[in-house]
Amino acid sequence: MPATKRPVPAAPEPEAIRRSLPLLLLQAREAVMEHFRPLLREHGVSEQQWRVIRALKSEGPLEIGRLADICSLHGPSLTGMLGRMEQAAYVQRRRRAEDQRVVIVELQPAAEALFEAMREGMQTQYRLLEKKLGRQDLARLYQTLDELVAKLTE
Repeated sequence: MPATKRPVPAAPEPEAIRRSLPLLLLQAREAVMEHFRPLLREHGVSEQQWRVIRALKSEGPLEIGRLADICSLHGPSLTGMLGRMEQAAYVQRRRRAEDQRVVIVELQPAAEALFEAMREGMQTQYRLLEKKLGRQDLARLYQTLDELVAKLTE
C-alpha cells in the first residue's frame, strides 16, 4: 500500500500573523512601555516594582494575594521581588495579628519619596500618549480594554 502524502500546511499569511490578538496586545504593551522605561531605568526601578508601588500608593496596605492580582504578578515572583523591595526599604511585610497566615504589604517612606520623584515624569508621559492618540481615542482604548478584561475574566 503506497504511503499517503500529508499535505504541507500553508505558511500563515502575514495578515493572519499580524492579527493575532495576543501578539497585538504584546506589541501594544511594548509600544506604551517604551514611553515609561527610560524613567524607570533612571530611578532604578523595574516595571514590576513600579506596579507594586503604584498599587500600594493607590490602595494602601494590601494582602499579598490581592497585591499579586492587582499587579498581574505570580505569587512566587511577587514574593521574591518583595524581599528585594524590603532590602531597598520600599516596602514592609507584616503578618496580620489575628491570622498569622495573612501577610500585609505596605509602602515605606523611601517608596513614597520615589513615587513623588517620578510623579511628574510619569504624568508627562501620559500627556504625551494622550497627545499622540487623542483624548477621545485614549478614553475609548481604556474603555475597550476594561471591557475586554471584564468579559474574559467573568
